[in-house]
Amino acid sequence: MLEAFFKIHDYLIERAQMPMHRKVMDDIDWSDRLIAIKGGRGVGKTDFLLWHAKQLREKELAEDAQRRKRRGTQPKRRSLYVNFNNFYFTEHSLVEFAREFYRSGGRVLLLDQMFKYPNWSRELRRCHDRFSDLQIIFSASPVMRLVEDNKDIASIVKMYNLRGFSFREYINQQTGLNLPVYTLEQVLKNHASITRELCEHVHPLKYLRDYMEHGYYPVYLEQGNFEEALNRTMNMILEVDVLMIKQIDVACLHKLRKLLYIMLQETPCALNISNISDEIELSRATTMNYIKYLKDARLLNLLYMQGKQFPSKPVKVYMQNTNLAHMIHTRQLDDQSLYETFFYMCLHGAHKVNATERNAMFVVDNKFYFDVRCENDQRDYIRPTMIGNIELGLGNAIPLWLLGFLY
Repeated sequence: MLEAFFKIHDYLIERAQMPMHRKVMDDIDWSDRLIAIKGGRGVGKTDFLLWHAKQLREKELAEDAQRRKRRGTQPKRRSLYVNFNNFYFTEHSLVEFAREFYRSGGRVLLLDQMFKYPNWSRELRRCHDRFSDLQIIFSASPVMRLVEDNKDIASIVKMYNLRGFSFREYINQQTGLNLPVYTLEQVLKNHASITRELCEHVHPLKYLRDYMEHGYYPVYLEQGNFEEALNRTMNMILEVDVLMIKQIDVACLHKLRKLLYIMLQETPCALNISNISDEIELSRATTMNYIKYLKDARLLNLLYMQGKQFPSKPVKVYMQNTNLAHMIHTRQLDDQSLYETFFYMCLHGAHKVNATERNAMFVVDNKFYFDVRCENDQRDYIRPTMIGNIELGLGNAIPLWLLGFLY
């Protein structure tokens, strides 16, 4: 049985490619025994697992070559990528599979599409407890509440977020450079010197528009129509990540699609829940829940006042990233909307972004107040102001593109 899975594994990793080194690879503590790679559909979770599997296999082969020279032993298979789309798991349990893999000498399982397997969290816990040095790395949809709704693994899982390409990663891929990551504090304190140094190697504004249109999702690297590919991804998010995981009646799919279409037409915007509820023919409470599901699925970002959160109504709604914001042709996106969306998408993964009652657009981590502007009007700014059309910074005028270097 295992041999069939190893054949699939070998076929997939032979073709696996990682176009660039992702920062999250350096963040992960690979000694942890249960690791979740959580990310929105389309950001490269499967590629990430396969690339790690490929690295593990190459290490195995190198170690086996040395072992055979010394003792003439046969090579061992210690790692295996498994996709739960495989019909094997309709009749066999994960624990049963892991037991056979472990007895054969396997020590690392990389599991994809886990949410399709019933009682997955309970089975992961059993594997963790029964096989003392078995490591499991699995992909997870952002709609899955790993800790909140799965007490079986809440205390043992280590979760890492895989996001779409940052602007820094996009530039590195386009140019072959290896430009560094900066913290938000470094950006605020040293942006003038940082931008001067970076601009000695590359002119970021040359790439910013293309990135905002198609650089967030790795699918842009493939041949074919990017918009069509992203449209398929968005539909899969609704049909699988939202409907299946949240167990929503498939008859409501049309309402979800219509809600997303409204958001594509209007964002950034304040929410008029009454109007939206009437248009999609749902109650206000259900409409708010659906908006939260779209946020959890990483299609929307919801901006709340400090101290507020769901189920309160957000101050403003944004598309989760600028690629999504470009996915409708019946409107012309203005620069201010794009730049605000870019600001939010760059910061929300590692920072808390809120609206504020102060005379500022955003407050980050409850202490940094920001404005976002299209152009530098050549006056002194009283607070950090992210400006879309400048390449170099000075004083409180900070190039917006530099936020794309936070990961």
